[in-house]
Amino acid sequence: METTMTDLKLGLAGAGRMGTPMAKRLMAAGYSVSVYDTNAAAVEALAAQGAGKAATPAELAKRCDVVLLSLPTPEIVQAVCLGQDGLTSAKGASIVIDLSTTGPRTERLVAQGLKAAGISLADCPVSGGVGGAEKGTLAMMAACDDATMETIRPVLETLGKPVHVGLEPGMGQMIKVINNLMSVTALSIASEALVLGTKAGLDPDVMLEVINSGSGSSNATLTKIPKFVLTRGFDFGFAIGLSAKDIRLCLEESDALGVPMIVGGAVRQLLTVAKSDLGADADLTEIIKPIEGWAGVTVASKKAQA
Repeated sequence: METTMTDLKLGLAGAGRMGTPMAKRLMAAGYSVSVYDTNAAAVEALAAQGAGKAATPAELAKRCDVVLLSLPTPEIVQAVCLGQDGLTSAKGASIVIDLSTTGPRTERLVAQGLKAAGISLADCPVSGGVGGAEKGTLAMMAACDDATMETIRPVLETLGKPVHVGLEPGMGQMIKVINNLMSVTALSIASEALVLGTKAGLDPDVMLEVINSGSGSSNATLTKIPKFVLTRGFDFGFAIGLSAKDIRLCLEESDALGVPMIVGGAVRQLLTVAKSDLGADADLTEIIKPIEGWAGVTVASKKAQA
């Protein structure tokens, strides 16, 4: 009988805001998917749609050929892969795809530990948010050997648009933390600019109309601010605490490589203030709130103010 790529048994560690829609897409494409998460309710929700359940990462490894990780912190990635009852403590899976933002240093350490257990690591962080995970349009930065890439490409193409960025684990992570720094920097400066304009008496909607027709436009001014700030919804879906973690990982790499990042340092400072004021679980788009507070204005569309 001919073997197809959907015959690969897949495991997913991390059934959160990103992991859950990715699991659903993989199941819809015909893959057998088993799930591990410390949140039992999240696992049960996917099990009700046909996913298998694993009580530990080790059990996930026993059941699956390929395990995908969608986890919030480098420490959790390391524990799931290398810790007690981790993926390396069981025989089974031959490839791990890390979709998390783990950072280059931890990714290299995890790759070494997995390699010692005979498991290949595909360093493949993603960008595009929950919407991208739901639609299958995620940008995917894969760093792994050519043979591994050939095996996992159909899986990745179910989730988004993979680009093979290099052969060594950590390369994908490097691009991801750079991307995230650029993204939150654009949001930070746009937030400051909109507060300044509002304080000067300008209409925020009019400001964005002009900015988005000129050279100052960015994803922040085109999407994040009009959809999530001017509406005062603040439901972009990515937490300030996670963004602060991503920026920390990027600046750790810049320090290690001797590359000064003056603007990056300023962004970290603003994130630190916002996290302290609003809490780590606050939406990233709420980064504008401390700036509004200092200026004594609120940036909102007239509809939101009505």
